[in-house]
Amino acid sequence: MKESEGIDVKLMDIVRFDKNGLIPAITQDYETGKVLMLAYMNKESLEVTLKERKACYWSRSRQELWLKGATSGNFQEVMQISIDCDADAILLKVKQKGGACHVGYYSCFYRQVENDNSSLSICDKLVFDAEEVYGKSNKK
Repeated sequence: MKESEGIDVKLMDIVRFDKNGLIPAITQDYETGKVLMLAYMNKESLEVTLKERKACYWSRSRQELWLKGATSGNFQEVMQISIDCDADAILLKVKQKGGACHVGYYSCFYRQVENDNSSLSICDKLVFDAEEVYGKSNKK
C-alpha cells in the first residue's frame, strides 16, 4: 500500500537525517507563506518541536538545542509540519512572534540582489533592536 492510499506513516519512522544527524528545516509564516529562515534539526529538537508545538532547532555553532525565542521572546508557534518527498527536509509553518532573524528583521532573508546582479538592498522590515535584545550587535 502506498502512502497516498492511507497507510499510517509516522514522521519519525521515515525522516532521513544526514551523516551528522541533522535535517534542514525551512520555516515559513503560516499566514503569508513568507520564508522566515533555514535552520537544522536533530532527532531531539524535532521531538521537542512535535511535543511542544514551538520550533526547536539544533544550533550547529553552539552544539546545543535552540528553542527559538528562548532568549529574544520571538517564539515560533508551529501550526503545520511537512516533509519533502525524499524525507530529508522539513517545512515548518509557524505563527512568528516578533522577528525570526537574530539581527532584528522579520525574515532572515531580508536582503535581495538588485537588477545589477551584485548590489544588495534591504527588502524586509526591522522589527526589533538586536543590540537591545542580545546585548551586542549581530548585524552582518
